[in-house]
Amino acid sequence: MDFTEKTMRLTHAGVMKMLEAAIARATEAGQPQCIVIVDASGETLGELRMTGAKFLSLKSARAKARTAASIRAPSANIPEAVRAGIPAATEGNMTALPGGLPIRIDGHCLGGIGVGSGTGDQDVDVANAALAAIGADLC
Repeated sequence: MDFTEKTMRLTHAGVMKMLEAAIARATEAGQPQCIVIVDASGETLGELRMTGAKFLSLKSARAKARTAASIRAPSANIPEAVRAGIPAATEGNMTALPGGLPIRIDGHCLGGIGVGSGTGDQDVDVANAALAAIGADLC
């Protein structure tokens, strides 16, 4: 019986590469964004509020990242039956808003990225640009 498993984790170099790619994509789209990257346990590894991004979007971006890391799927995949109650039940740590994506490489979930301040489609696009920068699976 195995009592341990090998894990992968995102390095600070990976976090910086993701932030740079997200900033570049948001700048290209003309939509300043809040970007939060968390590890598999939901702890923040990096975050940035671009100049001009909505300051409260930093909270939603963090919730999106934590949601994606927790459910290992896009934050928008929260089931309809619990969408309304999930923020209250988790003290704002989870959300069903689009823009949170899991960070998966070779079948391993390393964490999540959350992006907020644009439309849901813009947020997902920026998050996917960050995933692509490190060779992670796109959602």
